[in-house]
Amino acid sequence: MPLPNTLPKPMQSLTTSSRYTEQSQNREPFLIVDRVSKTYATPKGPYTVLEGVDLTIFESEFVCLIGHSGCGKSTLLDMVSGFRKPSTGEVRLQGRQIARPGPDRMVVFQNYALLPWKTAFENVYLGVNAVYPEKSKKEKAEIVRSHLAMVGLEEAANKRPGQLSGGMKQRVSIARALSIRPQVLILDEPFGALDAITKEELQEELLKIWEEHKITVLMITHDIDEALFLADRIVMMTNGPAAKIGEVMNVPFSRPRERAQLLEDPHYYTLRNHALDYLFSGAVSSH
Repeated sequence: MPLPNTLPKPMQSLTTSSRYTEQSQNREPFLIVDRVSKTYATPKGPYTVLEGVDLTIFESEFVCLIGHSGCGKSTLLDMVSGFRKPSTGEVRLQGRQIARPGPDRMVVFQNYALLPWKTAFENVYLGVNAVYPEKSKKEKAEIVRSHLAMVGLEEAANKRPGQLSGGMKQRVSIARALSIRPQVLILDEPFGALDAITKEELQEELLKIWEEHKITVLMITHDIDEALFLADRIVMMTNGPAAKIGEVMNVPFSRPRERAQLLEDPHYYTLRNHALDYLFSGAVSSH
C-alpha cells in the first residue's frame, strides 16, 4: 500500500527521489542488492522472508534500515555480510558478487560477540592478526592500540568483557570492526541494548568516526530518531512475510550534525512523523 504524500511543499524535493537522483548521477554504485529474495523450506511449505528487494548504496553513504520485527532486515544484512545466500537475485560489492563472509565487510552485533576470556586488546588483535598476517607483531599491536584510542578505550585495553560496561563492550566491537579497514561496516542494532545516555554518546562517537573515515555504513535500527541523526537515507521495509522496500527517505540535514540543532529544526519532526506514519499505517506488504 503506497503511503499518501502528507509532506508540506517546502520539504517535497528533499524527501522524494529527485535529490537522491541528482546526487547519484556522477557516482558509481558501490553496493547493489539486485532483485533479492529469500525463501526457507518449512514443514508447512515455503516461507518467503524477502521478495524482490532492490537497493543501490554509494561509497561513503550512511544508510539506515528500519521496519517492524520479522520484515527481514537482519536477513538482508546477513546476505550483504555473506552469512546467508539469496534464494534468487544477488548482492554485489564493487561489481563482485558476495558469496561468503570476508574482511571487506565487518559486522557489529547488538550482543557484542566478544570472547569473554580475552582482554579488549586481545579481542581486537584477533581480527587484525587474521587479516594482516604479513604485518609484524609491533605493527599489529599499534593498529589495535590506535583503534582502541579511537573509541576512547586506551585505559581499558587490558580489561576483559566481564569488567566492561555495555557501552564499553560495544566500543570494543566497533574498534575491532574498524581495525581491519572494511569497505562496508554493517551494524545490526548495535545500540539497542544500551541505556539512553550511553546510546546517544555512542551515536555521536560513531558519527565522528564515520565523518573522519567516510566508510560505507549499512545499519539496522528500530529508533527513528537514531536513523534521522545518523543516516543519509532511511530505507523503510514493508511488513513480512515477503517483505520488500516500501519507501526510501532522504535525510536532508547538513553535516556535521549536532543533536540539539536537529531537534530545533521543524523539518526534523515532519520527517519523523512521516516515518512513524509509514511504519504504523503504510508498511503493509501487498502479499
